[in-house]
Amino acid sequence: MNTDPIADFLTRIRNASSAGSKIVEIPGSNVKRAMTEILFDQGFILNYKFEDDDKQGIIKIALKYNQSTKVPAITKIQRASRPGLRKYSGSSTMPRVLNGLGVAIVSTSKGVITGKQAKQMNVGGEVLCYVY
Repeated sequence: MNTDPIADFLTRIRNASSAGSKIVEIPGSNVKRAMTEILFDQGFILNYKFEDDDKQGIIKIALKYNQSTKVPAITKIQRASRPGLRKYSGSSTMPRVLNGLGVAIVSTSKGVITGKQAKQMNVGGEVLCYVY
């Protein structure tokens, strides 16, 4: 049993991209689905597919690499809030990742969204991770 499913999600993506894998399979959940859609919308992954089985489902993610240099699009994916130390941020103090080039994924009352969207919607929440 995994005690921190978000950290497991991030670690599987980090390990697969450093190993040069094209596809990574992750056990599904609603938060992981929302995070996967954000990564796709921001251009960090190539494609994704949700497969439902009898339990929780599986998320298949096709990782994105530079065609000429084979460098992964996700250079760093880092967990911000942990079960032992939660990090919350208001809309005015939302973190800027890599001077706007990266993305902060935030869990708010409006759902799981990017830090930029949370600032525009004037909502705060728990900062889940940073991606750049």
